[in-house]
Amino acid sequence: MIPDRIIEQGTLTTDGGRAAVEVRLPWYRALPGSCIAGATLTIDGAAAPAESLRWHMNDREFTFDELRTTTDEWWFPTDSVVLSGDLPIEADAEHEVTVGLTLYIPYIIISDTETLHIDESNTKTMKAVAA
Repeated sequence: MIPDRIIEQGTLTTDGGRAAVEVRLPWYRALPGSCIAGATLTIDGAAAPAESLRWHMNDREFTFDELRTTTDEWWFPTDSVVLSGDLPIEADAEHEVTVGLTLYIPYIIISDTETLHIDESNTKTMKAVAA
């Protein structure tokens, strides 16, 4: 796991009511979308509502419900995705950003009915830029 590189420094954007940040895979091998079990986005202590979260990967946008069955889109360790959510934040100001990820690793079997899952998070402070 490589949690310190989850958030891409300097990528926080806002359009007033919605915030977004670029996220990197904290794993050394690519994963299909169906292995991205969830994420959280918290800025200055306020969490984006789970139902507002969107995952933009490979020029497509997904809800986490949609990702559960997405096996034709892959997240590669060299690619950033965009995690966004409904959070009104001020542009041109410093914000503390925390991203949490839950991933399933399909090729590491830990029991007869379960694969490895990892929960990682990363926090960085950065300036928001108007989208």
